[in-house]
Amino acid sequence: MSIILRLDRVMADRKISLNDLSERVGVSNVNLSKLKTGKVSAVRFSTLNAICKALKCQPGDILEFIDDEEE
Repeated sequence: MSIILRLDRVMADRKISLNDLSERVGVSNVNLSKLKTGKVSAVRFSTLNAICKALKCQPGDILEFIDDEEE
């Protein structure tokens, strides 16, 4: 099973840059970049909450579950 981060897609849909989102959320560019590229193993709920608030989206818009066994 895998959780895929789709932050890059949501940011593109909302036409928001990494710098702008970083300022709105209060998270460094480096940490947001890691989230955007999926190079993290955990996300704090407070960070997810701030991202969803800034992007006006739901957590399910950013996180996607893929069952590896079905492939």
